[in-house]
Amino acid sequence: MWPSVDEVVKALIGKDRLRLQPTGAYAANLLGLSEQVPARVEFLTDGTSRTVQVGPMRIVLKRTTPRQMAAAGRSSGLVIQALRSLGPEHIGADRVARLRRALPASERRALLDDLALAPTWMRPLLRELAQT
Repeated sequence: MWPSVDEVVKALIGKDRLRLQPTGAYAANLLGLSEQVPARVEFLTDGTSRTVQVGPMRIVLKRTTPRQMAAAGRSSGLVIQALRSLGPEHIGADRVARLRRALPASERRALLDDLALAPTWMRPLLRELAQT
């Protein structure tokens, strides 16, 4: 048995003192917005870019800007990255409803704190999601 993505990520964070933010299809999958389970898991990082191969699993770390990492480790960072990967044309009422069920009310309200970190097109969706 190979370690899970979470176990590998915890080891990387502990060893290299990195901040990591799930992105792309993996972020959408974590929130239940996508059924797709990516073979290649991507994380944004403030460390160096690299690829970690663990058995058949490939974890890609992509160095990014401080702005992209500002919400790392919080639900709002995960939501922003998941919605960004889906794009505005693929976010409908059904996906907003799934997010409402997946996130507790306190975490949905916290989205408003990181509103400035989201792309302009996403802000109305985050406001709608934050309403209880």
